[in-house]
Amino acid sequence: MELTPHRPTDGVYPATDDYAHAMEVRGAARLLFVAGTMGLHPDGTPGAGLAEQLDLIWSNIRAILASADMTVDNIVRLTSYLTDPSYAEPNAAARVAALGGRAVPTTAIVCQTLVSDWLVEIEVIAAG
Repeated sequence: MELTPHRPTDGVYPATDDYAHAMEVRGAARLLFVAGTMGLHPDGTPGAGLAEQLDLIWSNIRAILASADMTVDNIVRLTSYLTDPSYAEPNAAARVAALGGRAVPTTAIVCQTLVSDWLVEIEVIAAG
């Protein structure tokens, strides 16, 4: 599988170092669409705060990907749902760390989650 991030500069605003406008995927045999994943412990209780929830989210995403014989290296698209705009920077830092600095197309949306204790929810698309 070949992944090519696209960061055009003609006619569109510039992409940041941790962001790509698009990801071209060639030769993928499988796609995995991961539902919005929250920062919940295995017993279903949320992490105590934003940092713990972000750690749990990425741990949960890694477990879900592993169930399909994939890793975070297979992620080609990511959407974050934040309950507060101030969470954008810590969320981006957690994403950059989880992906080892690899840029993927990403969107962050500020919204209300179904449960007020869920501070962030992240969904991904992976290809393999």
